[in-house]
Amino acid sequence: MDGAGGTRARGRRGSRTAAPRGRGAPRSAARSPSRGRVAGESPSGATTHQAPRTDGPPARGGRPGRRAHAASALPAGGVEAPPAPRSRARATRVPAAPRKVAVVPDGAAAAPVAAPRPPPDTLRLHEVLSRLSLGRRDVSEASALVNTVVPHLVQTIRSRGGAFSSIEQHSAGSYYERVKISQPNEFDIMLVIPVERLQLDESDDTGAYYYLAFKRNPKEKYLLKFLDEDGKLSAFKMLQALREIIKQEVKNFKNVEVTVKRKKAGSPAITLQIKNPPSEISVDIILTLEVKHSCLPSTQDGLKIEQWLGTKVRRDFKSRSVYLVAKQNKREKVLRGNTWRLSFSHIEKEMMTNHGHSKTCCESDGTKCCRKGCLKLLKYLLEQLKMKYPKELEKFCSYHVKTAFFHSCVMWPNDTDWILGDLDHCFQKCLGYFVECLQKSQLPHFFIPQYNLLSLEDKASNHFLARQISHQLNNRFPIFQESY
Repeated sequence: MDGAGGTRARGRRGSRTAAPRGRGAPRSAARSPSRGRVAGESPSGATTHQAPRTDGPPARGGRPGRRAHAASALPAGGVEAPPAPRSRARATRVPAAPRKVAVVPDGAAAAPVAAPRPPPDTLRLHEVLSRLSLGRRDVSEASALVNTVVPHLVQTIRSRGGAFSSIEQHSAGSYYERVKISQPNEFDIMLVIPVERLQLDESDDTGAYYYLAFKRNPKEKYLLKFLDEDGKLSAFKMLQALREIIKQEVKNFKNVEVTVKRKKAGSPAITLQIKNPPSEISVDIILTLEVKHSCLPSTQDGLKIEQWLGTKVRRDFKSRSVYLVAKQNKREKVLRGNTWRLSFSHIEKEMMTNHGHSKTCCESDGTKCCRKGCLKLLKYLLEQLKMKYPKELEKFCSYHVKTAFFHSCVMWPNDTDWILGDLDHCFQKCLGYFVECLQKSQLPHFFIPQYNLLSLEDKASNHFLARQISHQLNNRFPIFQESY
Protein backbone atom coordinates (compact mmCIF):
# COMPACT_ATOMS: atom_id res chain seq x y z
CA MET A 1 0.00 0.00 0.00
CA ASP A 2 1.04 3.56 -0.49
CA GLY A 3 2.71 5.32 2.41
CA ALA A 4 2.57 8.96 3.41
CA GLY A 5 4.68 9.88 0.41
CA GLY A 6 2.52 7.96 -2.14
CA THR A 7 0.81 9.26 -5.28
CA ARG A 8 -1.33 12.37 -4.81
CA ALA A 9 -4.44 13.25 -6.81
CA ARG A 10 -3.90 16.07 -9.31
CA GLY A 11 -5.19 19.39 -7.94
CA ARG A 12 -8.09 20.97 -9.80
CA ARG A 13 -10.68 23.71 -9.54
CA GLY A 14 -14.34 22.84 -10.07
CA SER A 15 -15.04 20.00 -12.49
CA ARG A 16 -13.26 18.95 -15.65
CA THR A 17 -13.85 16.59 -18.52
CA ALA A 18 -13.31 12.93 -17.62
CA ALA A 19 -10.38 11.07 -19.14
CA PRO A 20 -11.28 9.05 -22.27
CA ARG A 21 -12.45 5.56 -21.54
CA GLY A 22 -9.88 2.91 -22.38
CA ARG A 23 -10.53 0.26 -25.00
CA GLY A 24 -12.69 -2.53 -23.64
CA ALA A 25 -13.38 -0.84 -20.29
CA PRO A 26 -16.96 -1.28 -19.03
CA ARG A 27 -19.02 1.90 -19.35
CA SER A 28 -20.26 1.61 -15.76
CA ALA A 29 -16.85 1.18 -14.19
CA ALA A 30 -15.95 3.77 -11.51
CA ARG A 31 -12.93 5.82 -12.50
CA SER A 32 -10.03 6.93 -10.38
CA PRO A 33 -10.13 10.72 -9.89
CA SER A 34 -6.50 11.02 -10.91
CA ARG A 35 -5.82 8.64 -13.83
CA GLY A 36 -9.12 7.42 -15.22
CA ARG A 37 -8.49 3.85 -14.01
CA VAL A 38 -10.98 1.77 -12.14
CA ALA A 39 -11.00 3.05 -8.58
CA GLY A 40 -8.61 1.12 -6.39
CA GLU A 41 -6.58 -0.45 -9.22
CA SER A 42 -2.98 0.07 -10.24
CA PRO A 43 -1.91 -0.26 -13.89
CA SER A 44 -1.31 -3.98 -13.25
CA GLY A 45 -4.80 -4.46 -11.84
CA ALA A 46 -3.68 -4.87 -8.23
CA THR A 47 -5.57 -3.18 -5.43
CA THR A 48 -3.84 -0.11 -4.07
CA HIS A 49 -4.33 2.09 -1.02
CA GLN A 50 -3.99 5.77 -1.72
CA ALA A 51 -2.57 8.21 0.75
CA PRO A 52 -4.93 11.06 1.69
CA ARG A 53 -5.00 14.11 -0.55
CA THR A 54 -2.83 17.07 0.39
CA ASP A 55 -1.61 20.15 -1.43
CA GLY A 56 -1.05 19.18 -5.04
CA PRO A 57 1.30 20.52 -7.73
CA PRO A 58 0.17 23.29 -10.08
CA ALA A 59 -2.54 22.14 -12.45
CA ARG A 60 -2.53 22.62 -16.22
CA GLY A 61 -2.54 26.16 -17.43
CA GLY A 62 -0.61 27.38 -14.39
CA ARG A 63 -3.61 27.10 -12.05
CA PRO A 64 -2.65 26.37 -8.44
CA GLY A 65 -3.33 22.85 -7.17
CA ARG A 66 -6.39 22.29 -4.98
CA ARG A 67 -5.53 23.02 -1.40
CA ALA A 68 -6.26 20.73 1.50
CA HIS A 69 -9.70 21.19 3.05
CA ALA A 70 -9.88 23.88 5.68
CA ALA A 71 -10.54 22.51 9.16
CA SER A 72 -13.95 23.28 10.59
CA ALA A 73 -14.61 23.72 14.27
CA LEU A 74 -15.99 20.78 16.21
CA PRO A 75 -19.64 21.13 17.20
CA ALA A 76 -20.86 20.45 20.70
CA GLY A 77 -20.40 16.79 21.64
CA GLY A 78 -17.00 16.40 19.99
CA VAL A 79 -18.19 15.08 16.60
CA GLU A 80 -16.10 15.98 13.63
CA ALA A 81 -18.13 18.12 11.21
CA PRO A 82 -17.71 18.19 7.42
CA PRO A 83 -15.95 21.26 6.02
CA ALA A 84 -18.04 24.11 4.68
CA PRO A 85 -18.15 24.05 0.85
CA ARG A 86 -16.06 26.70 -0.89
CA SER A 87 -18.21 26.90 -4.00
CA ARG A 88 -21.43 25.55 -5.41
CA ALA A 89 -19.59 23.14 -7.68
CA ARG A 90 -17.63 21.76 -4.74
CA ALA A 91 -20.70 21.34 -2.55
CA THR A 92 -22.78 19.44 -5.11
CA ARG A 93 -20.06 17.17 -6.47
CA VAL A 94 -21.05 13.52 -6.31
CA PRO A 95 -18.70 11.61 -3.95
CA ALA A 96 -16.25 9.28 -5.64
CA ALA A 97 -16.95 5.56 -5.58
CA PRO A 98 -15.15 3.68 -2.79
CA ARG A 99 -11.90 1.90 -3.45
CA LYS A 100 -12.39 -1.78 -4.31
CA VAL A 101 -10.82 -4.33 -2.00
CA ALA A 102 -9.94 -7.80 -3.22
CA VAL A 103 -11.57 -10.48 -1.07
CA VAL A 104 -9.61 -13.65 -0.41
CA PRO A 105 -12.01 -16.54 0.30
CA ASP A 106 -10.19 -19.40 1.99
CA GLY A 107 -6.79 -18.19 0.84
CA ALA A 108 -7.56 -17.78 -2.89
CA ALA A 109 -7.03 -14.33 -4.41
CA ALA A 110 -9.99 -12.70 -6.14
CA ALA A 111 -9.84 -9.88 -8.68
CA PRO A 112 -11.44 -6.59 -7.66
CA VAL A 113 -14.76 -5.72 -9.25
CA ALA A 114 -15.66 -2.13 -10.04
CA ALA A 115 -18.71 -0.68 -8.32
CA PRO A 116 -21.09 1.75 -10.03
CA ARG A 117 -20.84 5.41 -9.12
CA PRO A 118 -23.08 6.03 -6.07
CA PRO A 119 -26.12 8.30 -6.39
CA PRO A 120 -25.93 11.84 -4.99
CA ASP A 121 -28.06 10.92 -1.95
CA THR A 122 -25.70 8.14 -0.79
CA LEU A 123 -25.28 8.08 2.97
CA ARG A 124 -22.16 10.06 3.90
CA LEU A 125 -19.82 8.92 6.66
CA HIS A 126 -19.98 12.34 8.31
CA GLU A 127 -23.70 11.74 8.81
CA VAL A 128 -23.05 8.34 10.37
CA LEU A 129 -20.42 9.84 12.65
CA SER A 130 -22.78 12.56 13.83
CA ARG A 131 -25.29 9.89 14.84
CA LEU A 132 -22.69 8.19 17.01
CA SER A 133 -22.08 11.25 19.14
CA LEU A 134 -22.93 11.00 22.83
CA GLY A 135 -25.71 13.27 24.04
CA ARG A 136 -24.46 15.85 26.52
CA ARG A 137 -27.29 15.19 28.95
CA ASP A 138 -26.72 11.42 28.82
CA VAL A 139 -23.00 11.88 29.38
CA SER A 140 -23.58 14.22 32.31
CA GLU A 141 -26.00 11.84 34.04
CA ALA A 142 -23.87 8.75 33.46
CA SER A 143 -20.59 10.32 34.56
CA ALA A 144 -22.26 11.79 37.65
CA LEU A 145 -23.42 8.33 38.74
CA VAL A 146 -20.01 6.77 38.10
CA ASN A 147 -18.27 9.60 39.96
CA THR A 148 -20.61 9.03 42.89
CA VAL A 149 -20.08 5.30 43.13
CA VAL A 150 -16.43 4.59 42.22
CA PRO A 151 -14.50 7.16 44.33
CA HIS A 152 -16.60 6.31 47.38
CA LEU A 153 -15.98 2.61 46.78
CA VAL A 154 -12.22 3.15 46.40
CA GLN A 155 -12.06 5.23 49.57
CA THR A 156 -13.93 2.56 51.52
CA ILE A 157 -11.68 -0.24 50.24
CA ARG A 158 -8.54 1.70 51.18
CA SER A 159 -9.86 2.41 54.67
CA ARG A 160 -10.11 -1.33 55.37
CA GLY A 161 -6.31 -1.62 55.31
CA GLY A 162 -4.49 -4.75 54.29
CA ALA A 163 -3.64 -5.81 50.75
CA PHE A 164 -5.68 -3.12 49.00
CA SER A 165 -4.91 -0.13 51.20
CA SER A 166 -2.65 1.46 48.58
CA ILE A 167 -4.92 1.23 45.52
CA GLU A 168 -5.22 4.24 43.25
CA GLN A 169 -8.01 4.96 40.79
CA HIS A 170 -7.04 5.45 37.13
CA SER A 171 -9.53 5.95 34.31
CA ALA A 172 -9.08 4.08 31.04
CA GLY A 173 -10.97 2.89 27.98
CA SER A 174 -12.92 4.45 25.13
CA TYR A 175 -15.05 6.85 27.20
CA TYR A 176 -12.01 8.60 28.66
CA GLU A 177 -10.24 8.49 25.28
CA ARG A 178 -13.29 10.27 23.79
CA VAL A 179 -13.94 7.57 21.21
CA LYS A 180 -16.97 5.99 22.89
CA ILE A 181 -19.88 5.59 20.49
CA SER A 182 -23.67 5.53 20.75
CA GLN A 183 -24.24 5.55 24.52
CA PRO A 184 -22.17 6.44 27.62
CA ASN A 185 -23.07 3.14 29.28
CA GLU A 186 -19.65 1.50 29.69
CA PHE A 187 -16.74 2.74 31.79
CA ASP A 188 -13.33 1.21 32.59
CA ILE A 189 -11.65 1.94 35.92
CA MET A 190 -8.23 0.58 36.83
CA LEU A 191 -7.53 0.03 40.53
CA VAL A 192 -3.74 0.23 40.58
CA ILE A 193 -1.53 -1.24 43.32
CA PRO A 194 2.12 -0.12 43.24
CA VAL A 195 4.46 -3.04 43.95
CA GLU A 196 8.26 -3.03 44.22
CA ARG A 197 10.84 -5.79 43.77
CA LEU A 198 8.83 -8.14 41.61
CA GLN A 199 10.42 -10.63 39.26
CA LEU A 200 8.69 -11.07 35.88
CA ASP A 201 9.01 -14.35 33.97
CA GLU A 202 7.33 -14.89 30.60
CA SER A 203 4.73 -17.65 30.64
CA ASP A 204 4.75 -18.25 26.86
CA ASP A 205 6.24 -17.00 23.60
CA THR A 206 3.76 -14.11 23.11
CA GLY A 207 5.66 -11.79 25.44
CA ALA A 208 2.34 -10.59 26.86
CA TYR A 209 1.76 -12.97 29.81
CA TYR A 210 3.94 -13.24 32.90
CA TYR A 211 4.40 -15.07 36.16
CA LEU A 212 5.16 -12.77 39.08
CA ALA A 213 7.25 -13.63 42.11
CA PHE A 214 8.62 -11.52 44.95
CA LYS A 215 12.31 -10.94 45.31
CA ARG A 216 13.93 -11.18 48.74
CA ASN A 217 12.46 -9.16 51.60
CA PRO A 218 9.43 -7.65 49.84
CA LYS A 219 7.95 -4.48 51.29
CA GLU A 220 4.42 -5.64 50.46
CA LYS A 221 4.30 -8.49 52.97
CA TYR A 222 0.52 -8.22 53.05
CA LEU A 223 0.49 -9.68 49.53
CA LEU A 224 2.33 -12.85 50.55
CA LYS A 225 -0.97 -14.54 51.38
CA PHE A 226 -1.82 -14.47 47.67
CA LEU A 227 1.15 -16.64 46.66
CA ASP A 228 0.39 -20.08 45.28
CA GLU A 229 2.22 -23.32 46.13
CA ASP A 230 4.96 -22.46 43.60
CA GLY A 231 5.59 -19.04 45.13
CA LYS A 232 3.92 -17.19 42.27
CA LEU A 233 1.56 -14.26 42.90
CA SER A 234 -1.90 -15.61 42.09
CA ALA A 235 -4.04 -13.27 39.99
CA PHE A 236 -7.07 -15.44 40.74
CA LYS A 237 -6.66 -15.17 44.53
CA MET A 238 -6.18 -11.40 44.47
CA LEU A 239 -9.09 -10.81 42.12
CA GLN A 240 -11.35 -13.04 44.19
CA ALA A 241 -10.46 -11.23 47.42
CA LEU A 242 -11.14 -7.82 45.85
CA ARG A 243 -14.44 -9.07 44.44
CA GLU A 244 -15.65 -10.16 47.90
CA ILE A 245 -14.80 -6.75 49.40
CA ILE A 246 -16.63 -4.91 46.62
CA LYS A 247 -19.69 -7.18 46.91
CA GLN A 248 -19.95 -6.27 50.59
CA GLU A 249 -19.41 -2.56 50.10
CA VAL A 250 -21.94 -1.99 47.30
CA LYS A 251 -24.70 -3.06 49.69
CA ASN A 252 -24.08 0.10 51.70
CA PHE A 253 -25.03 2.53 48.93
CA LYS A 254 -28.28 4.28 49.84
CA ASN A 255 -29.24 6.58 46.97
CA VAL A 256 -28.19 4.44 44.03
CA GLU A 257 -28.67 0.75 43.24
CA VAL A 258 -25.39 -1.04 42.52
CA THR A 259 -24.86 -4.75 41.99
CA VAL A 260 -21.82 -6.89 41.12
CA LYS A 261 -22.27 -8.87 37.93
CA ARG A 262 -21.54 -12.59 37.91
CA LYS A 263 -17.91 -13.42 37.20
CA LYS A 264 -17.11 -14.00 33.54
CA ALA A 265 -14.58 -16.77 32.94
CA GLY A 266 -11.17 -15.39 31.98
CA SER A 267 -12.16 -11.75 32.42
CA PRO A 268 -9.77 -9.48 34.37
CA ALA A 269 -12.65 -7.20 35.40
CA ILE A 270 -15.11 -6.99 38.28
CA THR A 271 -18.19 -5.53 36.62
CA LEU A 272 -20.57 -3.22 38.48
CA GLN A 273 -24.11 -2.60 37.24
CA ILE A 274 -25.48 0.82 38.20
CA LYS A 275 -29.20 1.37 37.75
CA ASN A 276 -29.94 4.36 35.55
CA PRO A 277 -33.58 3.93 34.44
CA PRO A 278 -34.59 2.99 31.85
CA SER A 279 -31.13 1.45 31.31
CA GLU A 280 -28.02 0.45 33.24
CA ILE A 281 -24.42 1.60 33.35
CA SER A 282 -21.64 -0.99 33.32
CA VAL A 283 -18.37 -0.22 35.12
CA ASP A 284 -15.43 -2.61 34.74
CA ILE A 285 -13.15 -2.53 37.78
CA ILE A 286 -9.76 -3.85 36.65
CA LEU A 287 -7.20 -4.96 39.24
CA THR A 288 -3.80 -3.69 38.08
CA LEU A 289 -0.29 -3.97 39.44
CA GLU A 290 2.21 -1.14 38.78
CA VAL A 291 5.77 -2.43 38.73
CA LYS A 292 8.79 -0.17 38.35
CA HIS A 293 10.71 -2.19 35.82
CA SER A 294 13.01 -1.50 32.92
CA CYS A 295 11.73 -2.00 29.39
CA LEU A 296 10.87 -5.67 28.86
CA PRO A 297 12.54 -7.50 25.95
CA SER A 298 9.19 -8.29 24.30
CA THR A 299 8.27 -4.59 24.12
CA GLN A 300 11.68 -3.35 22.95
CA ASP A 301 10.75 -3.11 19.26
CA GLY A 302 7.15 -2.00 19.74
CA LEU A 303 5.56 1.44 19.87
CA LYS A 304 7.20 2.65 16.64
CA ILE A 305 5.84 6.19 16.91
CA GLU A 306 8.98 8.22 16.16
CA GLN A 307 7.65 9.61 12.87
CA TRP A 308 4.13 10.05 14.26
CA LEU A 309 4.42 11.39 17.82
CA GLY A 310 8.17 11.86 18.06
CA THR A 311 11.27 10.23 19.54
CA LYS A 312 11.01 12.07 22.87
CA VAL A 313 7.43 10.91 23.39
CA ARG A 314 8.42 7.30 22.66
CA ARG A 315 11.34 7.54 25.08
CA ASP A 316 9.01 8.90 27.76
CA PHE A 317 6.48 6.09 27.25
CA LYS A 318 9.24 3.48 27.35
CA SER A 319 10.44 4.78 30.72
CA ARG A 320 7.03 4.37 32.36
CA SER A 321 6.23 1.71 34.94
CA VAL A 322 4.96 -1.66 33.74
CA TYR A 323 1.24 -2.30 34.24
CA LEU A 324 -0.10 -5.84 34.61
CA VAL A 325 -3.73 -6.95 34.88
CA ALA A 326 -5.08 -10.18 36.35
CA LYS A 327 -5.67 -12.13 33.14
CA GLN A 328 -5.59 -15.90 32.64
CA ASN A 329 -3.40 -17.13 29.80
CA LYS A 330 -5.66 -19.53 27.90
CA ARG A 331 -2.69 -21.13 26.15
CA GLU A 332 -1.68 -22.91 29.33
CA LYS A 333 -2.66 -26.58 29.43
CA VAL A 334 -3.61 -26.32 33.11
CA LEU A 335 -5.41 -23.07 33.97
CA ARG A 336 -4.22 -22.14 37.44
CA GLY A 337 -5.03 -18.44 37.46
CA ASN A 338 -1.49 -17.30 38.26
CA THR A 339 -0.68 -15.35 35.09
CA TRP A 340 -0.71 -11.58 34.55
CA ARG A 341 -0.96 -9.78 31.21
CA LEU A 342 0.79 -6.56 30.25
CA SER A 343 -1.53 -3.57 29.92
CA PHE A 344 -0.87 -0.34 28.04
CA SER A 345 -4.20 1.39 28.70
CA HIS A 346 -2.52 4.37 30.34
CA ILE A 347 -0.28 4.95 27.31
CA GLU A 348 -3.09 4.37 24.81
CA LYS A 349 -5.14 7.03 26.58
CA GLU A 350 -2.31 9.57 26.22
CA MET A 351 -1.79 8.63 22.56
CA MET A 352 -5.47 9.23 21.82
CA THR A 353 -5.52 12.50 23.78
CA ASN A 354 -2.39 13.88 22.06
CA HIS A 355 -2.80 12.13 18.73
CA GLY A 356 -1.41 14.69 16.30
CA HIS A 357 1.98 14.94 14.65
CA SER A 358 1.76 18.65 15.51
CA LYS A 359 1.12 19.57 19.11
CA THR A 360 -1.87 21.76 18.23
CA CYS A 361 -3.79 19.12 16.27
CA CYS A 362 -7.52 19.29 17.17
CA GLU A 363 -6.97 22.00 19.78
CA SER A 364 -9.43 24.88 19.84
CA ASP A 365 -7.17 27.06 17.70
CA GLY A 366 -5.51 24.22 15.79
CA THR A 367 -6.29 22.25 12.64
CA LYS A 368 -8.80 19.45 13.08
CA CYS A 369 -8.09 15.91 11.86
CA CYS A 370 -10.29 12.85 11.33
CA ARG A 371 -8.26 10.26 13.28
CA LYS A 372 -10.78 9.79 16.09
CA GLY A 373 -13.63 9.85 13.60
CA CYS A 374 -12.03 6.95 11.72
CA LEU A 375 -11.59 4.93 14.90
CA LYS A 376 -15.21 5.50 15.90
CA LEU A 377 -16.40 4.30 12.50
CA LEU A 378 -14.11 1.25 12.69
CA LYS A 379 -15.53 0.35 16.09
CA TYR A 380 -19.09 0.92 14.91
CA LEU A 381 -18.67 -1.20 11.77
CA LEU A 382 -17.30 -4.14 13.78
CA GLU A 383 -20.05 -3.70 16.38
CA GLN A 384 -22.77 -3.85 13.72
CA LEU A 385 -21.20 -6.86 11.99
CA LYS A 386 -20.91 -8.70 15.32
CA MET A 387 -24.60 -8.10 15.94
CA LYS A 388 -25.41 -9.52 12.52
CA TYR A 389 -23.02 -12.48 12.74
CA PRO A 390 -22.53 -13.13 16.50
CA LYS A 391 -21.31 -16.71 16.16
CA GLU A 392 -18.90 -16.17 13.27
CA LEU A 393 -17.36 -13.02 14.79
CA GLU A 394 -17.42 -14.00 18.44
CA LYS A 395 -13.63 -13.82 18.88
CA PHE A 396 -13.26 -10.29 17.56
CA CYS A 397 -13.35 -7.22 19.80
CA SER A 398 -12.81 -3.48 19.50
CA TYR A 399 -9.14 -3.88 20.46
CA HIS A 400 -8.50 -5.51 17.08
CA VAL A 401 -9.64 -2.42 15.16
CA LYS A 402 -7.96 -0.12 17.68
CA THR A 403 -4.65 -1.89 17.07
CA ALA A 404 -5.12 -1.65 13.29
CA PHE A 405 -5.88 2.05 13.75
CA PHE A 406 -2.64 2.64 15.69
CA HIS A 407 -0.65 0.91 12.95
CA SER A 408 -2.42 3.14 10.40
CA CYS A 409 -1.35 6.23 12.36
CA VAL A 410 2.26 5.04 12.09
CA MET A 411 2.00 4.31 8.36
CA TRP A 412 0.47 7.76 7.73
CA PRO A 413 2.10 9.89 10.46
CA ASN A 414 1.40 13.42 9.23
CA ASP A 415 -1.63 15.50 10.10
CA THR A 416 -2.04 16.22 6.38
CA ASP A 417 -2.68 12.48 5.97
CA TRP A 418 -5.82 12.84 8.11
CA ILE A 419 -7.51 16.00 6.84
CA LEU A 420 -10.98 16.34 8.34
CA GLY A 421 -12.63 16.71 4.94
CA ASP A 422 -11.04 13.43 3.77
CA LEU A 423 -12.88 11.29 6.32
CA ASP A 424 -14.30 8.92 3.67
CA HIS A 425 -10.89 8.33 2.09
CA CYS A 426 -9.05 7.93 5.40
CA PHE A 427 -11.63 5.52 6.78
CA GLN A 428 -11.41 3.40 3.64
CA LYS A 429 -7.63 3.19 3.80
CA CYS A 430 -7.78 2.11 7.47
CA LEU A 431 -10.27 -0.57 6.50
CA GLY A 432 -8.07 -1.63 3.61
CA TYR A 433 -5.15 -2.20 5.98
CA PHE A 434 -7.33 -4.15 8.43
CA VAL A 435 -8.66 -6.36 5.62
CA GLU A 436 -5.08 -7.15 4.58
CA CYS A 437 -4.30 -8.18 8.17
CA LEU A 438 -7.37 -10.42 8.26
CA GLN A 439 -6.50 -12.04 4.95
CA LYS A 440 -3.00 -12.84 6.20
CA SER A 441 -4.22 -13.67 9.76
CA GLN A 442 -1.47 -11.38 11.01
CA LEU A 443 -2.08 -8.34 13.23
CA PRO A 444 0.94 -7.57 15.46
CA HIS A 445 0.24 -6.14 18.91
CA PHE A 446 1.17 -2.46 18.76
CA PHE A 447 3.39 -2.63 21.86
CA ILE A 448 4.49 -6.30 21.62
CA PRO A 449 5.32 -6.99 17.94
CA GLN A 450 5.87 -10.73 18.42
CA TYR A 451 2.32 -11.12 19.74
CA ASN A 452 -0.12 -11.81 16.90
CA LEU A 453 -3.68 -10.80 17.81
CA LEU A 454 -5.14 -12.85 14.94
CA SER A 455 -4.68 -16.54 15.55
CA LEU A 456 -3.59 -18.63 12.59
CA GLU A 457 -5.96 -21.28 13.93
CA ASP A 458 -8.90 -18.96 13.22
CA LYS A 459 -8.24 -18.37 9.53
CA ALA A 460 -11.86 -19.16 8.63
CA SER A 461 -13.15 -16.46 11.01
CA ASN A 462 -10.53 -13.98 9.85
CA HIS A 463 -11.41 -14.52 6.17
CA PHE A 464 -15.12 -14.32 6.96
CA LEU A 465 -14.70 -10.89 8.56
CA ALA A 466 -12.46 -9.78 5.66
CA ARG A 467 -15.21 -10.70 3.18
CA GLN A 468 -17.90 -8.91 5.18
CA ILE A 469 -15.83 -5.73 5.50
CA SER A 470 -14.93 -5.82 1.79
CA HIS A 471 -18.61 -6.16 0.90
CA GLN A 472 -19.45 -3.13 3.04
CA LEU A 473 -16.54 -1.13 1.63
CA ASN A 474 -17.39 -1.93 -1.98
CA ASN A 475 -21.10 -1.13 -1.56
CA ARG A 476 -20.95 2.12 0.40
CA PHE A 477 -21.61 0.49 3.81
CA PRO A 478 -25.22 -0.68 3.56
CA ILE A 479 -25.07 -1.86 7.18
CA PHE A 480 -24.82 1.78 8.30
CA GLN A 481 -28.07 2.52 6.51
CA GLU A 482 -29.76 -0.59 7.93
CA SER A 483 -29.03 0.67 11.44
CA TYR A 484 -31.29 3.71 11.06
